[in-house]
Amino acid sequence: MKGTSRWVRFCTFLGVALLVLSGLVVIGVSVLQERYEGSVVTADLFGDSDDFAPLAVATANPEYGKTRTPASESVDIDGPLDLLLVGIDPRPAEAPRPPLADAIMVLHIEESHERAFLFSLPRDLIVDIPAFAKAGFGGSTEKLNAAMSYGSRVPDTGGIDNAQGFQLLARTVVERTGIPRFEAGAIIDFSGFEAVVDELGGVDMYVDERTLSIHRAPNGTLRPGYGPQKAYEVGEQHMNGWEALDFVRQRKSLAQGDYGRQRHQKQFLKAVLAQATDSGLLTDPLRLDRVLRAAGESLTFSGRGHGLMDYVIALRHLRPDDLTTIQLPGASVGHGTGYRGEELRPVADEFFAAVAEDRTAAYLAEHPELVS
Repeated sequence: MKGTSRWVRFCTFLGVALLVLSGLVVIGVSVLQERYEGSVVTADLFGDSDDFAPLAVATANPEYGKTRTPASESVDIDGPLDLLLVGIDPRPAEAPRPPLADAIMVLHIEESHERAFLFSLPRDLIVDIPAFAKAGFGGSTEKLNAAMSYGSRVPDTGGIDNAQGFQLLARTVVERTGIPRFEAGAIIDFSGFEAVVDELGGVDMYVDERTLSIHRAPNGTLRPGYGPQKAYEVGEQHMNGWEALDFVRQRKSLAQGDYGRQRHQKQFLKAVLAQATDSGLLTDPLRLDRVLRAAGESLTFSGRGHGLMDYVIALRHLRPDDLTTIQLPGASVGHGTGYRGEELRPVADEFFAAVAEDRTAAYLAEHPELVS
């Protein structure tokens, strides 16, 4: 449908975070594991490290990340955890094209598993994308969202492999941030998350900046590109599925453009998590089952040997109030027709080092301006 743009797919990250953070162990874990994981696609999202040159960060600082315990090396999921969550622009099966990563988010969970931190990387962030033999890609310097597109190409068949594309994107993020390893990752390609939000009874959000929709008229119908626009006014708002998804797509009317949209996306994430906790979802097996299966149909997951329900159980005590959202400052490189992309301020590299060394909370205490 014309009005369903690729940024709507961001909202499917909420499905991943909902499952990871909500504490589903309160009802029949074994039943959920069999039923839900059967609806989730699993794939190798990290690949063989031999396909890449050695990491520059590992050479420059061999102590980076040494204290963490990789989840796949233990029966239990322990130690600090980093999850890479990527939303893609879906392509029709009859005309597949390489995907672009439209939303790129990292969820860092500290070693105690008592606090989590969520931040976005701009899709237009200028990065060095490493060479990737599987896709016949020689490497380049350009926007981050292109990494998944380049990595997804299968030279021998001319086909497209989204999981393979994720492998290159993950390595690109590792090299740019210095985060030494992602314990899990997910690709979300979702056109029906509106129904999930409605199943939750909608979400309550505080709109912090008047936001105009370029996609919807005031009555909610799709706009043809001109005419009156739906406005989301400042203040407390209760949004149903289509309103919430439309709201987090918007950037053109925001003072900070895409950075403002990232802020709204993370606010929306917390609102959905709060609604899932407060609405009685976790004690209503029928509703919960509908939400899980709807989310699972659009999810490709890799837990490096652990299933999604393993993560749900390991992180069952996390709640929305335990999640801190981060806004990394950046700026455009070039303007108008000379626009090249985005770059992050130096404080972002300090923040990445804190994440890699699992001292995120202490760093944010010294830099509260990063908390969104």
